[in-house]
Amino acid sequence: MHDSSYYVPAAAMAVALVIKGPSVLRGRRDPLLRSAYALMLLAGLVFFFAAPPTIGWVNRATGVSNFSVAIVYSLLSAFSASCLVLLINWRGGPNTRLVSRRWIAGYAVVIAATVVLFALGDAPVERRRDFDTYYANTPYMREMIVLYLTALAVANVSMTVVCWRWALKVSGWLRVGLLVMSVGFLSNIGFAAAKLIAVNARWNGGNVDYLSTYFAPTLSAAGELVCAIGFCVPMACQRIGDVWSTWSTYRRLGPLWRELRPAGDHGHRAVRIAWWAPAELQVTQRESDIHDGMLALYPYFDPEVRARAYDAAVAAGSGPDRARAEADATMVTAALRARADDPEGKVVSAPSSASAKAGGPRDLVGMSVALRRSPVVATARERIEAGAGTASRERIG
Repeated sequence: MHDSSYYVPAAAMAVALVIKGPSVLRGRRDPLLRSAYALMLLAGLVFFFAAPPTIGWVNRATGVSNFSVAIVYSLLSAFSASCLVLLINWRGGPNTRLVSRRWIAGYAVVIAATVVLFALGDAPVERRRDFDTYYANTPYMREMIVLYLTALAVANVSMTVVCWRWALKVSGWLRVGLLVMSVGFLSNIGFAAAKLIAVNARWNGGNVDYLSTYFAPTLSAAGELVCAIGFCVPMACQRIGDVWSTWSTYRRLGPLWRELRPAGDHGHRAVRIAWWAPAELQVTQRESDIHDGMLALYPYFDPEVRARAYDAAVAAGSGPDRARAEADATMVTAALRARADDPEGKVVSAPSSASAKAGGPRDLVGMSVALRRSPVVATARERIEAGAGTASRERIG
């Protein structure tokens, strides 16, 4: 990776932290939200402090050669713990807090040991890229390097196992996200393995430093990116799916809404929401218009029309739910015709008109679909229109 490449993901994490900050403050008691925010924060810090220019600046500012190494290794251990805690809180289940605290305590010990080993060791020559292999045979530094790589490998192996086991029990976008995260964690295992191979080669007099200096950082960057995508996939796709489902409901309600809207117009202009309003509000507005129209038609609803239509739908092979929707749609069609034939509103003013409200809750989407596609509703509509035409001719005659 180039020196400036480290700052790109660090900046991306900083932007995400600023955007998510208010929601985290509002939900600061939510362990899942807190752990997700901690993960983003630590990921950004890892990339920032691992950048060679930052390493040089930290070393100069502290006056201690390679002081930034202790910071980066400690941040990597903290990041590993945060990934584990996030997965544990995300999955939930019994003893979530206890397991999270154990992992945090374990990696806190690793971080403390890293600092102690760095203080005991001697690393006078600044190495911004190849510290692991350059000091592979230096007392205390050697143990510190092995400790942080082992801790990193253990965390990523554990996360891979958790993701695979969890993925076998779930489906949909959550499974996709878990499998993607598994690939990212495997990449991080490859990072630790490449580093350990290079260090081991140094112990045995060999030199494969390129694995540690060039190959491993690339694996790490790819792993972090893939893990981030895996975390985002279930949430983003679930949100997209919810929006798509809501707009689909809005569209499917269209035929019934257009059919009933004139009936619900009582001579005043209803308050309309803006076209850019959220999809949920658009659906609510459309349902409200439909209910207003049905309220105006209640006096004209004929239970016998509904019963005949239900029997016809069942005879045509419709299930109970679909047959009820087709019967309701047929009753609405007949009520609209009856209302049109009653311009003076005599039925509305009749004392017995309120009894027509029986029928219970109705499937508005099913009714709307039936208006457009049901042959039972189409046949009933033709019969009603034909009857209305005959009655009109008789009145004229």
